[in-house]
Amino acid sequence: MTEVSRPDLPTEVFFDGACPVCRAEMDLWKRTDALAATQWRDVAGADAPPEGVSRDAALARFHVRLGTGEVVSGARAFLALFKSNSRLRPIAVLLDRQPFLLALDAGYWAFLRLRRAWRPRRAHTATRLP
Repeated sequence: MTEVSRPDLPTEVFFDGACPVCRAEMDLWKRTDALAATQWRDVAGADAPPEGVSRDAALARFHVRLGTGEVVSGARAFLALFKSNSRLRPIAVLLDRQPFLLALDAGYWAFLRLRRAWRPRRAHTATRLP
């Protein structure tokens, strides 16, 4: 059975590899068969952020470039990953609307505040929350 083209699935995932929690989660997602063609970009390393997004913004918030070329961040970026998993897809489709997105973004914002404690300080850049 051939896989149908899905432009709503991630083609590039931009993450902060200096954050141990972020790196561990991306390592799990990299093993997902549906994401085999996805490019994984560690913007804390040598990889460039998505076009139109500064390095500081890419380090401060999770970004995904979909097959359509659209760049999404935060809760929508995580939902894009969830949609790639056949078990999580129905939940992701349900949650990809208001008021759920608002609640997911609030939870993600809270995680970003806590993440500061796990991420080592970088001397050459100040990572700020959006």
